[in-house]
Amino acid sequence: MLNRIIDAAISARWIVLIFVLALIGAGAYAVYTMPLEAFPDLTNNQVTIVTDAPSMPPTEVEQLVTYPIEQAMMGMPKQEQVRSISKLGLSIVTVVFDDSVSMYFGRQMVNERLQQAADQLPKGMQPQLGLPATAFGELFQYTLSGPYSAMQLKDIEEWQIKRQLRTIPGVSEINSWGGELKQYQVIVDPALLSQYGLTLHDIAQRVSENNANFGGGYIEHNDEQYTLRGEGRAQSLDDLRNIVVLSSHGVPVMLGDVAKVQIGAAPRNGAVLRNGETISGMVIMLKGENGERVIHLVKQKIGQMRLPAGVKIVPFYDQSTVINRTIATVKKNLFEGFILVTVILFLFLRNLRAALITASIIPLAMLISFINMRLFGMSANLMSLGAIDFGMIVDGAVVMMENSIHRLEEHHERESGLDSVRIAAHEVARPMAFGVIIIIGVYLPIFFLQGLEGRMFHPMAFTVCSALFGALLLSLIAIPVFTSFAFSKGLARRPSQGRFDWMEKLADHYQRWLAAAIRHRKFTVGICLVVLAAALGSLKFIGTEFMPQLDEGSILVETRKLPGVSLTDSIEISKRLEQKLRAFPEISDVVIKIGRPDFATEAMGINEGDTYLLLKPMSQWHRFHSKGELIEALDKTLATFPGLAYDFTQPMAMRVDETVSGVKADLAIKIFGDDFDQLDSLAQQVLRATARVRGAADAQIQLTSGVPDLTVRVVRAALARYGLNVTDVEQAVEAGASGSVVSQFIEGQKRYDIALRLPDSYRANPEAMQDIVLRSSDGAQVKLSQVAQVRVVRAAIEIDREEGQRRAVVMSNVRGRDLGSFVKEVQANIARDVKIPVGYSIEYGGQFENQERATKRLMLIIPIVVFLIYILLYFTFKSFKQALLVVGNIPFALVGGIAALWIRGMNLNLSASVGFIALFGVAMLNGVVLVSAINHAREEGLSTYDAVFLGARRRLRPVLMTACVASFGFFPMAFSTSMGSEVQRPLATVVIGGLVTATLLTLMLLPVLYEWIFEKEPARSDGNESPADLNTNL
Repeated sequence: MLNRIIDAAISARWIVLIFVLALIGAGAYAVYTMPLEAFPDLTNNQVTIVTDAPSMPPTEVEQLVTYPIEQAMMGMPKQEQVRSISKLGLSIVTVVFDDSVSMYFGRQMVNERLQQAADQLPKGMQPQLGLPATAFGELFQYTLSGPYSAMQLKDIEEWQIKRQLRTIPGVSEINSWGGELKQYQVIVDPALLSQYGLTLHDIAQRVSENNANFGGGYIEHNDEQYTLRGEGRAQSLDDLRNIVVLSSHGVPVMLGDVAKVQIGAAPRNGAVLRNGETISGMVIMLKGENGERVIHLVKQKIGQMRLPAGVKIVPFYDQSTVINRTIATVKKNLFEGFILVTVILFLFLRNLRAALITASIIPLAMLISFINMRLFGMSANLMSLGAIDFGMIVDGAVVMMENSIHRLEEHHERESGLDSVRIAAHEVARPMAFGVIIIIGVYLPIFFLQGLEGRMFHPMAFTVCSALFGALLLSLIAIPVFTSFAFSKGLARRPSQGRFDWMEKLADHYQRWLAAAIRHRKFTVGICLVVLAAALGSLKFIGTEFMPQLDEGSILVETRKLPGVSLTDSIEISKRLEQKLRAFPEISDVVIKIGRPDFATEAMGINEGDTYLLLKPMSQWHRFHSKGELIEALDKTLATFPGLAYDFTQPMAMRVDETVSGVKADLAIKIFGDDFDQLDSLAQQVLRATARVRGAADAQIQLTSGVPDLTVRVVRAALARYGLNVTDVEQAVEAGASGSVVSQFIEGQKRYDIALRLPDSYRANPEAMQDIVLRSSDGAQVKLSQVAQVRVVRAAIEIDREEGQRRAVVMSNVRGRDLGSFVKEVQANIARDVKIPVGYSIEYGGQFENQERATKRLMLIIPIVVFLIYILLYFTFKSFKQALLVVGNIPFALVGGIAALWIRGMNLNLSASVGFIALFGVAMLNGVVLVSAINHAREEGLSTYDAVFLGARRRLRPVLMTACVASFGFFPMAFSTSMGSEVQRPLATVVIGGLVTATLLTLMLLPVLYEWIFEKEPARSDGNESPADLNTNL
């Protein structure tokens, strides 16, 4: 079949050229329209349910809102996890689905279940589905500056900027932090209410009833139809003040007589600092959109906005910077790899035309890969493009071209150039195709990775396999055609002397070394086994981690102040923090976000904050030589703030950790149980066991309690005596504390809440709260203190749940050592020092959970794939022993990879593991090439000993070529220091180091073992076709 494909291609050479031109056109279109990202979207497939529960404390939110929603979400198809957070006035339930579930189908299922839970929720609760976006969708963040008040800037943000940015295709939402939201406030005087016999409920009812327009249908008059419209909505503050709330002895009592009506700021859940308080906005992208394109449109729209004089939109986070710098790293490494591979091809092929034709397969195969990526909706990013080795892509073309050059030289006078190319292609088509299929096969385990690691490496495996398949196709049809055009007149034999003689000299030396190895085969094999054992034994001295951290070019500090801190104090502490951080000359700007945004995409309290540290280029740094040194200095500075807990991360990394595991840390120790006190006690013990382990950084407990709670406990006997209900108390307390929204004030397209509230003197004094007046069933006035007990207690600030259980979380980052050994030591400490009661359990999450899952998956899948390849090799060689010889190359390929990691001081992580997988493919390909050559020499009638020497010498050049192009293709990645190279370096290091030992052992150990195992077998002259016709100088 392969021969027929080659014959058809050569017979229709011009059609093949047209096909190549069409491929270039389609590939160029795919490249132009393909989404660009810094990283593939690593967040899991989740749907969030956000429920605002104004004024409701965390324990009530958990019981009345979170729990019913959680139970309704259980048991959906392909559901993986349900977790939740309950905070003051807020419930967030996250439902995680398998990646195979469509995002919109998942949202539909969740929405259907929400309808079932609606009857169980308190009246007025309206759960909303979170945005159809992911953590990587937070593309662009900015602050506003201008000569306006915080309320005016908030108005500009809400009613001008957000509305215009929302019109951009691909934008899901514009979320805002900080500022003062305009509110029409009715501040009642309790003394005047008492004087007129009014209650808060009366005022709320009057305002609501007297602020509405109405319709009256229509009338017909003089052959015309008139629409009736009643205008009763307030148009000004005076309209509100003149609302009649009571008629006393025929004299109307106006709202302005018992309350102060003014424009004020609504209660805030957060603030933003950037050289003082300001407003912040975040552009959130729809899932699956093109991030670079959306950011471009956002910037374009901002440039077109006509904002009030002096108002500026000042960006502080632009993901396109990370995207562009990461893609630039990929482009640079790929270009340098292409040049190195081309040079290596020229040195070995010793013909410029042959080298260029072979190298042309690289861009053409990449175009095929781009087309497939575009068809399957994949983006170009660090992982999908950053691990492609041009040396591997060109392997098949190298075999095809090398054999063609050899045949053209050997049969220059006896065959036409076209016939030589056709025959040469026939000779190597089958083994070449088989070798490429082996390399594709070794990437199969990557497709079985799940979770975050699967989302990270599936794009890479898909792109590499697409490129390899494209290279295989092009090697069969394009290389013969290109070669037939380039060498239509044949090719004269090259001289075997002068500057081209180095290969012959190397082959002579190689034969002498191989002869010595065979003479001392027991010693040779013994030395190799000792080296292998030493390499495997040294694994325990190499640290382990999930993935190296991508340097995003900025630092994000997550801060947590003491629970119960007021927003005012939280802002003051953050201002002092900002001043300290701005003193670092390496930091160009500081932005601090406190609390949660207007739409609660994250559940931060006012004691929590995210501090964005924008860094100057490293070339402008003078005191520190690395980001790690700067973080150490920042750590010492932040440690001077009493009661401040903090940890260092990066914007994208923090969002991934938070959305995937619900915890923002390298290691999350989750403690499950029911009792708050017991959970807190266990968490304290676990924290002590963790904090004393070397490498522990930012170790802390995710706060769940300690906030002061002003509890109003009703006395039911007193309620009954005055004919009151609990709802009467609830309405009065809500209005008195945070202010209850009773209506809306409309200004054109703008809408503002009208809120009823008590004076600050009451709201700031728990004792004054007791003087709130209610009305009994007989009209008498009753103080709150007569029907309820008001007291301050310490209560929960946050309640976290997972799979229907409460949990406490001890978090820790790791600095200065690897994650794997750190966790083992932590586990040993906890097992020794912490006694877990019945009904309680501990789980380990965060990055460690991802590492464990990926390791277990690879340990299961890789042996299965190796066995399948072994079976394939058996059917090729018709020999169990020879198949085992080829597979036996795999362990010895480990030696160089392990040594390279150790020499460079790198940890064994998932990137390095993928490097080992890529390495196995090249190692087995070289083994197939060498065993095939020896088999063919035996079929020519040679003894095993002579066949080993002849086959090994014939295959010296292709084995070296394969190893050199593969390793040199990875060289730029291995030594790059640009943004994004952190992920590429371990993979490239493993492949380069592994190819050194794999190639040496293939050329020395494999022939020795072959001669030892088959020395007593007679020469084979049965004429059966071998996997490769080795009448070539491959």
